[in-house]
Amino acid sequence: MKDDALVLVTGATGAVGPRVVSALHEAGHRVRTLSLDAPPLGAWPGGVDARLGDVTDSAAVQTAMAGVDGVIHLAALLHIVNPPPELRPRYERINIGGTENVVTAALRAGVTRLVFFSTIAVYGPSGGGVLTEDSPLRPDSFYARTKADAERIVLAARRADDVPLGSVLRLGAVYGARIKGNYRRLLLALARGRFLPIGPGTNRRTLVYDRDVAQAALVALRHPAAAGQIFNVTDGQFPTMDAIIATLCAALGRRPPRLTLPACPIRSLAGLLEDGARLFGRTAPIVRATIDKYTEDVAVDGARFCTQTGFSPNYDLAAGWRETVAEMRRFGEL
Repeated sequence: MKDDALVLVTGATGAVGPRVVSALHEAGHRVRTLSLDAPPLGAWPGGVDARLGDVTDSAAVQTAMAGVDGVIHLAALLHIVNPPPELRPRYERINIGGTENVVTAALRAGVTRLVFFSTIAVYGPSGGGVLTEDSPLRPDSFYARTKADAERIVLAARRADDVPLGSVLRLGAVYGARIKGNYRRLLLALARGRFLPIGPGTNRRTLVYDRDVAQAALVALRHPAAAGQIFNVTDGQFPTMDAIIATLCAALGRRPPRLTLPACPIRSLAGLLEDGARLFGRTAPIVRATIDKYTEDVAVDGARFCTQTGFSPNYDLAAGWRETVAEMRRFGEL
């Protein structure tokens, strides 16, 4: 793909989108975006062709795809804890139907490569082992199941010359100054001295910094070996929860909490709160799924992507969180 090729980024106003847009721009690509929302002021460089539209609208996707050489498909309905059953059709419409619209339009437009952002959540918990791209999938949420279905749509697509259109990047838990979610909440709670770890803290996690995610997208877009492949994208580490908390505290300039809470009693208490709140039609402040997510073991190997494409993450856990904290402080969020 030529350096000045036109690349469409869907969902570009999301948490990772601005990093991806900036990486493409710095690499010399022309960039077009398709998002539900207008980009925040200063979110990305000038010259970006920003368009409003929904990936579930096939006509809007087809229009945005005109003249495009490559696609990075980020648009998705993301994971939430305990989604109500009525959200399932929306997950399917956006994550599966939206992906089908993007792939169909890309094939019609003669796109060279489509990079699809998926998630290591498709594997489920690692069960004490280390998961690879060859591990069986055990998605256990609407989000993970619809992402697995969307992967199959991407991998089945072939260009007119019979070369696979897509590449799938299964991302570790992404963190960064713009990323909302569990790790941001953990960081803020530690910064305020309002967090006590739960359980022994020996369960492993798999993370990746958002700047490395953007570089991975660029590599997958350009590298011939990425066509038709699935790759895990991680920082190459399997830190324990204890190590993550210590790293966040070091970045904040605070001491880690000295006390911990026992996992089983806390989960039982969460269950009582959850059941009681349900009786009164309310939302509990903490639920069983939150404790399960915190204590689960998720170790995913990202070596294959590095070996086959030459990608190398630039940030380890300490460097990524130092930069995240510094950036959030500049934004006045810490």
